[in-house]
Amino acid sequence: MITGFLALNAGSSSLKVALFPAEGDTALLTGQAERIGPEGRMVLKDATGAELTLPPGDLSSHEGALSMVIGTVKQHFPGLRMAAVGHRVVHGGLDYVQPVVVTDAVLAKLRMLEPFAPLHQPHNIAGIRAAMAAFPDVPQIACFDTAFHRGQPFVNDTFAIPHRYYEAGVRRYGFHGLSYEYVTGELRRLAPHLMEGRVVVAHLGNGASMCAIHRGRSVASSMGFSALDGLPMGTRCGQIDPGVLLYMLDREGLNTAQIRQILYNESGLLGLSGGLSNDMRTLEAADSPEAHRAIDYFVFRVQRELGAMAAVMGGIDALVFCGGIGENSRSVRRRICERLGWMGVEIDHGRNAESATVLSSEFSRTTVMIINTHEELVIARAARAAVGISAS
Repeated sequence: MITGFLALNAGSSSLKVALFPAEGDTALLTGQAERIGPEGRMVLKDATGAELTLPPGDLSSHEGALSMVIGTVKQHFPGLRMAAVGHRVVHGGLDYVQPVVVTDAVLAKLRMLEPFAPLHQPHNIAGIRAAMAAFPDVPQIACFDTAFHRGQPFVNDTFAIPHRYYEAGVRRYGFHGLSYEYVTGELRRLAPHLMEGRVVVAHLGNGASMCAIHRGRSVASSMGFSALDGLPMGTRCGQIDPGVLLYMLDREGLNTAQIRQILYNESGLLGLSGGLSNDMRTLEAADSPEAHRAIDYFVFRVQRELGAMAAVMGGIDALVFCGGIGENSRSVRRRICERLGWMGVEIDHGRNAESATVLSSEFSRTTVMIINTHEELVIARAARAAVGISAS
């Protein structure tokens, strides 16, 4: 009988999954559903990389994708004893700074945080409920994207509004913490001297953010109170003047639900490209004026935010790319780095074309790297720890 730990990672338009054994970091099953909706597709593979047959299902929603994942696990691992299921939960608020076993009380608190992350939190909670139904009496472990950033300096944790809002929990929480946790762990293993210095990690994907990490600790993040702030994303706007929201309210007469729909689902790369696509791969292949303006803005905002992150730390020793765009788009990485010579960034174009681990040239004062993030492994490790099993 196999003892397994299932890691579920629900994004805004994707669901990543990995099934790990009791010991070791080699997954028994990996895969994801992407572009969930009318164009949804899912691929799940076993430890050899062979694609697994999937049960009939509906990929128009996260709930449907979860049902297919659970059905596949039960079909291909009939003797599996599920020890725990770990879940990425985007928002943990002020209370949750480390993984927790989910109880009814925890679920109630997580539901109260849905307005802070409406694109993710409901899917995270739906995943927990689906796993509870599929694996009764199995511990469900919630792992929080916000936890990595708790403890930032006050000036990076607050907004310049009346202090009562800060005391009520209106703060800069930061997100993508599971990705940053994995990347910093790998950087500590690969180049420990860099972790003693000033590192900026750029998590670039359908959701995108950047984090300034000084001596291994998060000191600033591009995302703030919600997962809207900072960089433009697939369908999210990123940084925006609050006056624009007042304009939408006062001049256009939109209500909050309509504004939320625009900011979360109709903006970012999708909005900038005139509705062409929220996917960087599609935009790069389109080679149209609409695609170019979306990519141009994305690159510009990453460069601008990188300057801010370096300023927070008083310099930069390393820039690390991760996420779907950061790991796979040679063009975006090249364009971001082209104008960063002033901060000591010089990439080797051959290494960049090969997506090597180290992209910087031998003359670069700042190390530039790619570290493929692995949030599911972070989740599985937390699930193991929660039930008292250490990976060998």
